[in-house]
Amino acid sequence: MRTGIANLPLHGGKCPGWLFARMRKMSRALLEVMLVDAPPAAVLTRLADPFWFQALGCALGFDWHSSGLTTTVCGALKEALADLKGGLFAAGGKGQTSRKTPQEIVSLAENHQLTLDPDQLVYASRMSAKVDSAAVQDGYQIYHHSFFFTAGGQWAVVQQGMNEATGWARRYHWLSTTMPDFVCEPHHAVCSDQKATTLNLVAGEGEPARRLISELSREQPEKLVRELKSLQAKTLSLPARHSLDAADLHPDSLQRVLLKSYLNQPQDFTGLLATQGVGAKALRALALLAELAYGTPPSYRDPARYSFAHGGKDGFPYPVDRPTYDDSIAFLQDAVNRARMGQQEKLDAFRHLARWHK
Repeated sequence: MRTGIANLPLHGGKCPGWLFARMRKMSRALLEVMLVDAPPAAVLTRLADPFWFQALGCALGFDWHSSGLTTTVCGALKEALADLKGGLFAAGGKGQTSRKTPQEIVSLAENHQLTLDPDQLVYASRMSAKVDSAAVQDGYQIYHHSFFFTAGGQWAVVQQGMNEATGWARRYHWLSTTMPDFVCEPHHAVCSDQKATTLNLVAGEGEPARRLISELSREQPEKLVRELKSLQAKTLSLPARHSLDAADLHPDSLQRVLLKSYLNQPQDFTGLLATQGVGAKALRALALLAELAYGTPPSYRDPARYSFAHGGKDGFPYPVDRPTYDDSIAFLQDAVNRARMGQQEKLDAFRHLARWHK
């Protein structure tokens, strides 16, 4: 699996309407060109590649290194796919829109009469969001969640978190076809230029911790609360690598959540994470108990040239060249239309150009 690092500083402002309209048209034209030669699942693979995704945003004329690239590109792709009959669909978005992802998935499946089980896709959407907001505690609060899927049930997730204190964002990429497990190294890539101590409960080497955390979740809540209170009564000097402290935990407020997990008796860490109400605080508590009680610590570890295609929103490397942008959209749309009528010459020339540019 390919991973990479991208600079994603938080930028204020919004994408101007004239640019977003072109981004939407260009996104649709590029998707149509790609779907001529490849199945929808191949497009998902591209979306899950952080380098390709960043290059797409640059080619669409957005700021080459801004955190807004993620949300704006996903928005343009979603609108482009809304009326594109190519077997590829998009749900979710930024802020409140992200919370409507499950309903959007079900609605898309019904409206397009898909034979897949939308509940499985809804589960994938929720679990990917929960992993990056609770099981991976890296200081970034998820605020954007885009879910792309095919009629065959393959899916990809592009979601982003922000750390307002540092002014940086982190983007998480998921791909169903390369994901072995929701809670064991599930990411196709994580993009960030910031590295810090992270509580990563989905690391490959974290299986012993996941197993013990799951066992603790089946214990009676009263016992766990007593253990946490006893920890708070002591002064602990934890190693610098720890992102946890007993003072951060509030046993009384956790008792209701712990009771819910106790009643559900989850059989493994995936089941625990899927339990409604079990979030970052509950997992921190269980992880700390597992480490101190059993000696099994969780794991702690933690393409701008395309901007020259049409320029960038903020004038880097130069202001967006609108005539060239419009010409590019017209070229792609004409190439796809000709290909549909059996005239492949223009599309073939486009392919040859791609090979030459490498």
